[in-house]
Amino acid sequence: MDAFRADLHTHTFLSPCGDIGMVPSFIVEAALRNGYDIIGITDHNTTVQAREIRRMVGDGEPYILCGAEITTREEAHCLAFADSEESLDELQRFLDDNLPKIPNDEEVFGYQLAVNEAEDVIYEAPYLLISAIDKGIDEVAAFVASIGGIFIPAHIDKPHNSVISQLGFIPPGLPFDALELSAGCDAERFLDSNPWLRRLDPTFVRSSDAHYQEDYCRAVTYFNMPCRSFGEIRKALHGEDGRSVVI
Repeated sequence: MDAFRADLHTHTFLSPCGDIGMVPSFIVEAALRNGYDIIGITDHNTTVQAREIRRMVGDGEPYILCGAEITTREEAHCLAFADSEESLDELQRFLDDNLPKIPNDEEVFGYQLAVNEAEDVIYEAPYLLISAIDKGIDEVAAFVASIGGIFIPAHIDKPHNSVISQLGFIPPGLPFDALELSAGCDAERFLDSNPWLRRLDPTFVRSSDAHYQEDYCRAVTYFNMPCRSFGEIRKALHGEDGRSVVI
């Protein structure tokens, strides 16, 4: 098994709260410079820039995991990843169909632009991407499972926009693949404060949730597996066939 360095939660300029410096060239070059093998691109409620970055990288480095950070009806943030173009199309349709049609105000929230490698604008999201979609967390998790995706409730230690801050618990039977801790979380102290989480025995990942260049690649999760692929990442998250995940 090889140990692959990963950061599964990063934003680009397409997220209205993403800094103008979070463009594809920076994301790819900084990941390589810092020795990261897997990068998850998770803009708010859209997969557009993630797919463009994956197109740019192709079979090169780093491995790009395409997804989105979904804001559920409860205002809980969750990471959703898909692999094939067909499943990513389904995920994007799900987001488009359930995102409120609130026009974005650039002066208030920031621009929502996707760019190519040359930083030419290829897409502008018309509706405010940081809105909550009209689906609850259980519905989002079930949909992601239905398309063969990976579902990870985000930054569960944070006092806002996490499943625990919004609900006070993780719904029984919620089909998650892992739980995410934020970059600065003391995992042992957090678990000591929430001993019920130990009984769930989940896999944890740690991510940067980077919106700015200075925060990018400041958290790492190690995936121990023979190679990088969507299927291998899923196996590692579930501890299958000798694969594992270490924060």
